[in-house]
Amino acid sequence: MTLTEEPWPAPTATRPLDAVVDVPGSKSLTNRYLVLAALAAGPTELVRPLHSRDSALMVGALRALGTTVEPAGDDGADLLVTPGPLRGPAEVDCGLAGTVMRFVPALAVLADGEVRLDGDPRARQRPMAPVVEALRDLGARIDAATDETGEAVLPLTVHGTGSLPGGAVDVDASASSQFVSALLLAAPAYDAGIDLRHTGPTLPSLPHIDMTVAVLRERGVVVEELTEDGRPAGPGEWAPARWRVHPGPVAGGRVVVEPDLSNAGPFLAAALVAGGTVRVPRWPAVTTQAGDGLRELLTRLGGAVVLEDGALAVTGDGHVRGIDADLHDVGELAPTVAALCALAEEPSRLRGIAHLRGHETDRLAAIVTEITRLGGVARETEDGVEIEPAPLHGGVVETYHDHRMATFAAILGLRVPDVRVVDVATTAKTLPDFPAMWHAMLGSRS
Repeated sequence: MTLTEEPWPAPTATRPLDAVVDVPGSKSLTNRYLVLAALAAGPTELVRPLHSRDSALMVGALRALGTTVEPAGDDGADLLVTPGPLRGPAEVDCGLAGTVMRFVPALAVLADGEVRLDGDPRARQRPMAPVVEALRDLGARIDAATDETGEAVLPLTVHGTGSLPGGAVDVDASASSQFVSALLLAAPAYDAGIDLRHTGPTLPSLPHIDMTVAVLRERGVVVEELTEDGRPAGPGEWAPARWRVHPGPVAGGRVVVEPDLSNAGPFLAAALVAGGTVRVPRWPAVTTQAGDGLRELLTRLGGAVVLEDGALAVTGDGHVRGIDADLHDVGELAPTVAALCALAEEPSRLRGIAHLRGHETDRLAAIVTEITRLGGVARETEDGVEIEPAPLHGGVVETYHDHRMATFAAILGLRVPDVRVVDVATTAKTLPDFPAMWHAMLGSRS
């Protein structure tokens, strides 16, 4: 926030809701499809992609590497991606986008020169070592800054040679599933593909790896999911431990991007807080998005959830129930769930989300600090947060340049008067105009 910007006054709900919220395209899918489009054998048309800071940073990175990305469709909202030889030298701004800072190095090793990546100040604190070390093990030369523990962080320089041998590699992705996804997405273009084995004690956000595998297969890439001993991972097994991506062509073509289900979370949560019904159209019947977990979570928190005729409708009566939930696989939903828990009538415990300490901010500390700032009762645990019922009051809520902390504060503001949100514009990371969408849902003017 600059000296001239005032905190955004979060509107309080004055009546039950009756709203349809058309959520923009998925950031996770948009940026995965963009990476694959840069490697494809022909042009790719992305229909209804997300247009936000994170997706714009990915588009900028691909353009810097020699890929042509142009507006398409009747209104120019779609994207036509035409691959070209990846080139260097290039400068890539990662901003605070985890998908850009983790995915692009695995692509940059295929450029024919140096590629330098840097980002926002907080980006220089986010873990990069697993993907950097894995690429080095696969034959890449990368110079990287190091943090106080000696681990690789931004800025870094990839010395691309136009190809990468690929092959077998071990990766500890305990801090982020993005390390696995980054390597899998670029692997079809490596000489030997990749045989990646996860070695860490835990693997957060597994649905995002499932998403990566799904989009690779959609584009014609052969991917095997294996257990530790090399057997095909079967139904009911907790997770594959190895992924084998075969080298080969990536298909272009037409791809329709699903709406971002995680970004739908704050709007659907509003129905529980204010009462009434919020509907999100184009909700997929089958999806790999972690945001689909909202259907179960919002039901447990007291909502009536119905998926019918391609729309998800959530209805609430203004009462929120407490919850004890393991959010390990759906950690990106934690700020939305935590905001509801702060307004609940029973205690709540959110578990399995220690990895959120390494996101755009330390989300566990941020959630506890901001609930406490407004008079609530919350505490950190080893792998999550505990929240107890308490009357909340207004105040200025910090967002720490984290889009999900801004929407967290907006949910609280529906019930609590005089909540003011610092740097609400940070929501542009994944939602182009969140304040206007929020006011429209409430039937008020921004």
